Amino acid sequence: MGPDTEKAESLYLYNPSHVLPAVFAGVVGASLLLHIYQNCRYRFWRVTFFICWGGALFTTGWILRCISSYHPTNLNVYIASQVFIYVGPPVYSAAAYNIVGRLMNYLPMHAVLNPNRVLIFFVYVGAAVEAVTVAGAAKNASAGSDLDQYKSGGTLVAVGLILQAIVESFVIAIVATVHTRCSRAQMLAPNVQMLCFTLYGTSTFVLLRCICRAVESFDMFGNLGCRKNCGPILSNEWYLYAFELGPMLIFTWWMNLLHPGRYLPRQKQRYLSPDGRTERMGPGWIDRRSRWETFADPLDLKGVLKGIVSHEEYWLLENRWPVCKDGSFATGTATNMTVTGNDKELASLSPHA
Repeated sequence: MGPDTEKAESLYLYNPSHVLPAVFAGVVGASLLLHIYQNCRYRFWRVTFFICWGGALFTTGWILRCISSYHPTNLNVYIASQVFIYVGPPVYSAAAYNIVGRLMNYLPMHAVLNPNRVLIFFVYVGAAVEAVTVAGAAKNASAGSDLDQYKSGGTLVAVGLILQAIVESFVIAIVATVHTRCSRAQMLAPNVQMLCFTLYGTSTFVLLRCICRAVESFDMFGNLGCRKNCGPILSNEWYLYAFELGPMLIFTWWMNLLHPGRYLPRQKQRYLSPDGRTERMGPGWIDRRSRWETFADPLDLKGVLKGIVSHEEYWLLENRWPVCKDGSFATGTATNMTVTGNDKELASLSPHA
């Protein structure tokens, strides 16, 4: 097989780099290992598990990309690399959704929706987005000369990216609402402010990645079936590293440098009192509605319209809930790295005490 034939049969529109995928697989993998260490250190697995899962998927994608660069005509490896690279970022985003939920558990008086339904709500939406994206990436990668399949795959990818961008915009709006309410109530403690800025930043990078990838997908429609001179986005490898890898690399390392386990309590029943300094161990979020109603109306729009909230405002009864004796995350005197008496305190509390 001559070089011209090899080039014609290549699944890439350029000569893929062998070195860059290997280097960045190592960088993403190093961040994954550090996340695992920090989750163990702060015992924060329930909140940030998805960072590790997303890191594992994303690292696998770049390893497969490296293998695919040596075998540019191997369709199976190419499809696998495309799929894993596409699915990693939405899973990373699920970690941010979980952090938003835990932040609202910490600040229940400023919660926009039921904190215990945030992850479930966004994960269901994210699962739908991911299913669309994976289906599109697989169809697009395996289309070959089938222009209809190529177009339908690109359409699915673009739809998935647009939906992801909408979800990220909604997350930013929720964080901004909590941030504003805390500021007005003079409860903007340093840890709350740091978490809000972290969530703004990471969600913005996911949003940037979605926009750039959507532009790439739309560019496919104008160049259906091309194998050369396909425009700068499809014909240059550096776009992939700049707009797919770059934002998510910053996302994962940002979460490592400012790990939420340093700023939020492990127990979701632990909340910040209205004085902005003291933390108490409360009963947790208590919604008077049925479980199905909280799923159907997570924003409690019915209660808003009636002017009657559907949850218990337990933070108004300060004296009923014990003060946490191990310090406060708001003042930087508490940590998740040690087992404290508050764990026993929590076990002794009744949700309706």
